Amino acid sequence: MIPRYSRPEMTSIWSPENRYRIWFQIEMFAAEAMGRIGMIPAEDAASLRAAYDQDLLCEFEVGAFDLIEAVTKHDVIAFLTWVGNKLGPEARWLHQGMTSSDVLDTALAVQMTQAADLLIEDLDELLAVLKRRAFEHKLTPTIGRSHGIHAEPTSFGLKLAQAHAEFDRNRRRLVAAREEIATCAISGAVGTFANVPPEVEAHVAEQLGLKPEPISTQVIPRDRHAMFFATLGVIASSIERLAVEIRHLQRTEVLEAEEYFSPGQKGSSAMPHKRNPVLSENLTGLARMVRGAVMPAMENVALWHERDISHSSVERFIAPDATITLDFALARLTGVVRRLLVYPERMRRNLERMGGLIHSQRVLLALTRAGLSREDSYALVQRNAMKVWESDGKLSLLELLKSDAQVVAHLSAEELDALFNLDYHLKQVDAIFERVFGSA
Repeated sequence: MIPRYSRPEMTSIWSPENRYRIWFQIEMFAAEAMGRIGMIPAEDAASLRAAYDQDLLCEFEVGAFDLIEAVTKHDVIAFLTWVGNKLGPEARWLHQGMTSSDVLDTALAVQMTQAADLLIEDLDELLAVLKRRAFEHKLTPTIGRSHGIHAEPTSFGLKLAQAHAEFDRNRRRLVAAREEIATCAISGAVGTFANVPPEVEAHVAEQLGLKPEPISTQVIPRDRHAMFFATLGVIASSIERLAVEIRHLQRTEVLEAEEYFSPGQKGSSAMPHKRNPVLSENLTGLARMVRGAVMPAMENVALWHERDISHSSVERFIAPDATITLDFALARLTGVVRRLLVYPERMRRNLERMGGLIHSQRVLLALTRAGLSREDSYALVQRNAMKVWESDGKLSLLELLKSDAQVVAHLSAEELDALFNLDYHLKQVDAIFERVFGSA
């Protein structure tokens, strides 16, 4: 992943040093379990544990691994060779009865759970900011749009509450995906435990905070990974949904909200007046990249027989790239929402932009309650509404209705005035907020 869209904590999870450290943990915990059950000498297992506890390997020499792998053409063998050169004769007990996938798949599970934990923290920070801003603008009236066209009033707080509810669902999805991926397989060739008993797997799983895979086929089944990356893709889509909303609201002819524009920031190399929604646009692009990992993860599910390695190269790309990108995107979105500039007066002007058309449904319903059929009520309101529409909001729907004899035959001027009350549309905001945020 390129540094521009990376954050150090997530990037470090996918570093070679962290990967090799996890590999050594797996090998050491497996040897420890083998020592306990008499599969290898207990004193040698204790020596391997001591080497780990005392950090005798210190820094993992990635360059040295690479030199060995250039000869072996096998990364796990290169690792074991390097470790064997650093430790004593007890190193011969490492990898007893195990296969490379035991190490690789279990290590990937550890890295993905570490990444998931960071992403859950990211979501928690975003949810906190969305909640604060939603309550800040709980009763800030704004126009709701369908098909991009003025519909009826809503509140800006409701827009943010909707985003909060969506990301809260995403958090639950990610917690479930983390559980799905947090599995350990130490089952040996083709997954039969013929040369390494299940007790070894159970110990490694416990030490690493994983669960034993119920049945592995030398590899952990890739439907688990597909579920994980699909969840990341859904979260990315939610990021884009909110980013697109902000981009639309920042358009010059709308300008109800915009990204914070810092002192010294430049919007265009040619036009000094520009203030562009560059962060939200960037989030749309990042979301596309995360979703790009979903289909390859799905295609990884169908491996040949008990295993092949067609999935391996794919996961070396998508696991770090998708999690690093999503981590960056969630942090960026949190910053955008935290510093989002909101313009209630512009929202008010836009609400009044089309001469009261936003209250048309209330008039329709009032006419039906007054005894007219729905079809006749709709026709009466629409013929007046179209005049306002065609005048580009220069005419007033309320005044046209008051001068329409067929309308005033059923509704008085006072009744019509009452139907054009903006507060009416926000009367259930408290109830909606309680659904989203609870009663606290």
